[in-house]
Amino acid sequence: MRKRVEGKKLGRNTAQRKTLYRGLLVSLVQHGQIKTTLAKAKAIRPQMERLVTVARKGNLAARRRLLKTIPQKEVVKKMMEEIGPRFKNRPGGYLRIVKLGPRASDQTEMARLEWVEEEVKNEKSKVKN
Repeated sequence: MRKRVEGKKLGRNTAQRKTLYRGLLVSLVQHGQIKTTLAKAKAIRPQMERLVTVARKGNLAARRRLLKTIPQKEVVKKMMEEIGPRFKNRPGGYLRIVKLGPRASDQTEMARLEWVEEEVKNEKSKVKN
Protein backbone atom coordinates (compact mmCIF):
# COMPACT_ATOMS: atom_id res chain seq x y z
CA MET A 1 0.00 0.00 0.00
CA ARG A 2 1.27 3.43 -0.94
CA LYS A 3 2.10 5.56 2.10
CA ARG A 4 2.57 8.98 0.45
CA VAL A 5 6.25 9.20 1.35
CA GLU A 6 7.52 12.65 0.45
CA GLY A 7 10.87 13.26 -1.22
CA LYS A 8 13.47 11.20 -3.06
CA LYS A 9 16.46 9.40 -1.57
CA LEU A 10 18.67 9.88 -4.66
CA GLY A 11 20.80 6.88 -3.67
CA ARG A 12 22.27 8.63 -0.62
CA ASN A 13 21.98 8.38 3.13
CA THR A 14 20.36 11.22 5.09
CA ALA A 15 23.51 13.23 5.85
CA GLN A 16 24.77 13.07 2.28
CA ARG A 17 21.36 14.02 0.92
CA LYS A 18 21.02 17.03 3.25
CA THR A 19 24.50 18.21 2.27
CA LEU A 20 23.70 17.81 -1.42
CA TYR A 21 20.46 19.77 -1.06
CA ARG A 22 22.19 22.52 0.90
CA GLY A 23 24.88 22.87 -1.77
CA LEU A 24 22.31 23.03 -4.57
CA LEU A 25 20.22 25.61 -2.69
CA VAL A 26 23.27 27.80 -2.04
CA SER A 27 24.35 27.58 -5.69
CA LEU A 28 20.88 28.53 -6.86
CA VAL A 29 20.80 31.62 -4.65
CA GLN A 30 24.33 32.69 -5.61
CA HIS A 31 24.13 32.10 -9.36
CA GLY A 32 20.43 32.53 -10.12
CA GLN A 33 20.21 29.21 -11.94
CA ILE A 34 21.79 25.78 -11.76
CA LYS A 35 22.22 22.93 -14.19
CA THR A 36 21.66 19.56 -12.54
CA THR A 37 19.88 16.26 -13.07
CA LEU A 38 16.12 16.33 -13.43
CA ALA A 39 15.65 14.20 -10.29
CA LYS A 40 17.74 16.58 -8.15
CA ALA A 41 15.94 19.62 -9.58
CA LYS A 42 12.55 18.10 -8.76
CA ALA A 43 13.77 17.20 -5.27
CA ILE A 44 15.05 20.65 -4.25
CA ARG A 45 12.38 22.78 -5.92
CA PRO A 46 9.78 22.37 -3.12
CA GLN A 47 12.41 23.11 -0.48
CA MET A 48 13.54 26.28 -2.21
CA GLU A 49 9.95 27.42 -2.73
CA ARG A 50 9.34 27.09 1.03
CA LEU A 51 12.52 29.02 1.82
CA VAL A 52 11.49 31.87 -0.51
CA THR A 53 8.09 32.00 1.18
CA VAL A 54 9.87 32.34 4.52
CA ALA A 55 12.23 35.01 3.11
CA ARG A 56 9.25 37.05 1.89
CA LYS A 57 8.26 37.76 5.51
CA GLY A 58 11.53 39.64 6.07
CA ASN A 59 11.57 39.53 9.88
CA LEU A 60 14.08 38.20 12.38
CA ALA A 61 12.26 34.90 12.86
CA ALA A 62 12.35 34.31 9.11
CA ARG A 63 16.10 35.05 9.02
CA ARG A 64 16.69 32.53 11.80
CA ARG A 65 14.61 29.88 10.04
CA LEU A 66 16.68 30.38 6.89
CA LEU A 67 19.90 30.13 8.86
CA LYS A 68 18.80 26.72 10.18
CA THR A 69 18.67 25.39 6.61
CA ILE A 70 21.43 27.49 5.01
CA PRO A 71 24.10 28.39 7.58
CA GLN A 72 25.90 30.86 5.28
CA LYS A 73 25.04 34.39 6.35
CA GLU A 74 25.79 36.05 3.00
CA VAL A 75 23.42 33.68 1.20
CA VAL A 76 20.66 34.28 3.74
CA LYS A 77 21.24 38.03 3.45
CA LYS A 78 20.80 37.82 -0.32
CA MET A 79 17.60 35.83 0.11
CA MET A 80 16.17 38.34 2.58
CA GLU A 81 17.20 41.50 0.71
CA GLU A 82 16.88 40.50 -2.96
CA ILE A 83 14.93 37.31 -3.53
CA GLY A 84 12.24 37.75 -0.86
CA PRO A 85 11.18 41.27 -1.94
CA ARG A 86 11.31 40.28 -5.63
CA PHE A 87 8.53 37.73 -5.07
CA LYS A 88 6.55 39.75 -2.50
CA ASN A 89 3.38 39.86 -4.63
CA ARG A 90 3.66 36.37 -6.09
CA PRO A 91 1.64 33.67 -4.28
CA GLY A 92 3.98 30.80 -5.21
CA GLY A 93 5.74 29.17 -8.15
CA TYR A 94 9.04 31.01 -7.85
CA LEU A 95 11.12 28.47 -9.79
CA ARG A 96 10.92 26.80 -13.16
CA ILE A 97 12.53 23.58 -14.35
CA VAL A 98 13.68 23.60 -17.97
CA LYS A 99 14.53 20.18 -19.37
CA LEU A 100 17.81 20.17 -21.30
CA GLY A 101 17.92 16.62 -22.65
CA PRO A 102 20.19 13.71 -21.76
CA ARG A 103 23.77 14.07 -20.57
CA ALA A 104 26.24 12.71 -23.12
CA SER A 105 28.18 10.43 -20.78
CA ASP A 106 25.41 8.42 -19.09
CA GLN A 107 22.15 9.60 -20.72
CA THR A 108 20.80 11.05 -17.46
CA GLU A 109 18.08 13.65 -18.00
CA MET A 110 19.48 17.12 -17.27
CA ALA A 111 17.54 20.22 -16.29
CA ARG A 112 18.09 23.88 -15.47
CA LEU A 113 16.46 25.25 -12.33
CA GLU A 114 15.95 29.01 -12.54
CA TRP A 115 13.93 31.85 -11.05
CA VAL A 116 10.71 32.81 -12.80
CA GLU A 117 10.91 36.61 -12.39
CA GLU A 118 14.20 37.08 -14.25
CA GLU A 119 12.57 35.88 -17.45
CA VAL A 120 9.82 38.50 -17.08
CA LYS A 121 12.42 41.27 -16.74
CA ASN A 122 14.21 40.08 -19.90
CA GLU A 123 10.95 39.99 -21.87
CA LYS A 124 10.08 43.55 -20.79
CA SER A 125 13.48 44.84 -21.91
CA LYS A 126 13.06 43.10 -25.30
CA VAL A 127 9.65 44.71 -25.81
CA LYS A 128 11.04 48.21 -25.19
CA ASN A 129 13.82 47.82 -27.77
